[in-house]
Amino acid sequence: MNPGTARDHAGLLNGIPRQRPTARETADETPEGGDIAKTPVAAGTSAGPQARGLLRHAVQLVPTPTGTPFTFAYTLLLLLTSLYTEFGDPDTVRTLLEGSSTDVQHLSRTPVLVLLASALWIAGGISSPWAVGFVFILTALERRVGGVRTAGVFLLGHVVATLVTEVPVGVSVMAGQLPDSSLHRLDYGISFGLMASVGALAGLLPPLLRWPLLGVMAVLLTQDLLDMADPLASWGHPTALLVGVVCWPVLRRAERRRAAGRTDEPSAVTDGQMGSYVP
Repeated sequence: MNPGTARDHAGLLNGIPRQRPTARETADETPEGGDIAKTPVAAGTSAGPQARGLLRHAVQLVPTPTGTPFTFAYTLLLLLTSLYTEFGDPDTVRTLLEGSSTDVQHLSRTPVLVLLASALWIAGGISSPWAVGFVFILTALERRVGGVRTAGVFLLGHVVATLVTEVPVGVSVMAGQLPDSSLHRLDYGISFGLMASVGALAGLLPPLLRWPLLGVMAVLLTQDLLDMADPLASWGHPTALLVGVVCWPVLRRAERRRAAGRTDEPSAVTDGQMGSYVP
């Protein structure tokens, strides 16, 4: 046995077969060029972070109890009232809706109660466009300015638009220009607050999104005014949208402060800890 063969057999145990790979096995594992073949796992290593990124962006669109507590709680409340409207006793539902109506009669007697109660119901139910818009618009607004300011914008638009449309009715009845039956009407829903939220959110979006959004809303509201199917709602919706626009300076300052606060927060990764995402 020559020295090279002796070195090749060093470390092998007598009587134990197949301790050295065969030429065929070596050829199968080593591609041309002599480099060891890489497993396909490396090519797909970016799939995990990419999927998590898509999931994170998807979660940002819908309300969550930790990220948007106001919108999340309000959505659950509207879901419950909508289900009761759909499946509850019709007479009881009618009584509740009439008691929540923001007509002149109720506003003159219990203004605070009916202004709050009227925002607990969705005109058209949970499947209406108002319900769908509510979820996405308020979620986007709350993620930018927080729950307190989002609630403030919604309530301000709801109250101002209601008063702007109902007070003239009461004055017209007192002046004899409208019959007394105008004091009693079924008026409830979230549309005024939602329109104010749309106007407010538009001011926080980039110009390429802001102006198309406002343009679409202007077309829809103009068509609504031309049709005049419900005069109070037709005038109340653009009023509420303007309320949201008026809030731009305050909300923009709030958004900048929130962004600065997130930038100043210490990073868990730089501290040697593993960061976590909380929606």
